[in-house]
Amino acid sequence: METNEEKTLPNASRRDFIKKGALAAAGIMIVPRYVLGGKGYTAPSDRLVIAGVGAGGKGQSDIANFYKSGKAEIGFLCDVDDRRAANSRKAFPKAKYYKDWREMYDKEHKNFDAVSISTPDHNHAIITYRAMQLGKHVYVQKPMTHDIWEARLLTEAAKKYKVVTQMGNQGSSNDGTRMLSEWYDADLIGDVHTVYCWTNRPVWPQGIKWPAPDPNIPKELDWDLWLGTAPKKDYVDKLVPFNWRGWWDYGTGALGDMGCHLVEAPFRVLDIRYAKDVQASVGSVYVDEFKEGHFPESCPPSSHITLTFPKTAKTKGDVTLHWMDGGIQPERPEELLPNESFGGEEGNGTLFIGTKGKMYASTYSDAPTLLPKERTKTASAPQKWARVPGGAEGHYAQWVEGCLAGYGKTELSSSFDKAGPLTEALLMANLAVRGHELQGGKIKLTWDNNLMKVTNFDAVNQYIKREYRPGFELKA
Repeated sequence: METNEEKTLPNASRRDFIKKGALAAAGIMIVPRYVLGGKGYTAPSDRLVIAGVGAGGKGQSDIANFYKSGKAEIGFLCDVDDRRAANSRKAFPKAKYYKDWREMYDKEHKNFDAVSISTPDHNHAIITYRAMQLGKHVYVQKPMTHDIWEARLLTEAAKKYKVVTQMGNQGSSNDGTRMLSEWYDADLIGDVHTVYCWTNRPVWPQGIKWPAPDPNIPKELDWDLWLGTAPKKDYVDKLVPFNWRGWWDYGTGALGDMGCHLVEAPFRVLDIRYAKDVQASVGSVYVDEFKEGHFPESCPPSSHITLTFPKTAKTKGDVTLHWMDGGIQPERPEELLPNESFGGEEGNGTLFIGTKGKMYASTYSDAPTLLPKERTKTASAPQKWARVPGGAEGHYAQWVEGCLAGYGKTELSSSFDKAGPLTEALLMANLAVRGHELQGGKIKLTWDNNLMKVTNFDAVNQYIKREYRPGFELKA
């Protein structure tokens, strides 16, 4: 018969309880299994059991990279679309499969240690927060959340529930972002006052009319579960699995998609956190001669956003950060020769302008470069920041190791104390973008960070915290 104490223990813990009790009664010393298991053996207690919510696309690669760490077991898989989950289910046939993450949490929460969340943006927060409430470590794809209020909630929840967290902007583990920081700390470019970040995104349709309903919902897709927190709507073709990024109900546009990769370096290098004001201009769409189209459900085709960050301990004054998407790029630095390429080949980059010089990097802070480029070959700066083994690919193992070590034992590249403020700044910038549809696009929005609100144009504050669909409420 099980005792009350035994009933409260997870299966693995209950077995250990019984075994250790029997051994103790017999006077036998317990020898750790890794001592008996031979070289390279990983004891079960040193393996992280992960449940993956979102098993296709980026979720598939995330799960595979956790497993490659050698210290993770993929115990459970969950996806609303059987088509997308097929490869992960084949790769991890022993993992139990669910379609509804809520059911998986209810039935299996005692049997896993951590959750990887790779869903559309609008469902990040609810899945992540409930996992944290269960005491599970969490890895969530970028951007951390869909709304500002959600980002603040998760940042605080990580401390409250004492769980290990990581956002999926893997470039934050690259050597490049640390090298840029060391160059700056060594005063190689002086005081930075202006930063430009740019991307070729969107590489999906934006600035368009909402498509007509399609009655042919794929049999493998649970459309209602995919909608999750978002308003109830009829199924439309080509929204799943990729083009949702261009619709405000589900995605956060080009800024949400690439901002966490490109703006992370300025946050690290300059120690900026919360912006104090923002303004934006957006690309127009004309549907006929002199007839501008207005599609409030869709993100615009391009934008130029300007954020002001207050002075920090690493700057002498405010920092102006320019965000450009839709293929817009800043003017080529004069230090570049005419035939020298500017930024990365992927159409993304980050440029720092200081009082003594300039430096830039490509996507994920790859290929950090001082200007003129010859300086990069001879630059010398003391290494101040430990490198993450494996760089961007090591981002996954870093989280696994952090989870096994426990809360507060190791520093992670994009734990929520870092990822939260970064996400908030990007989502605050999106308020200026959305302000254009509310006739507030020609003003500078001032931001009260403590109150989490725009103080001079109340109409955009409705986007700070949205209403959740019944059955998918996020309750703090």
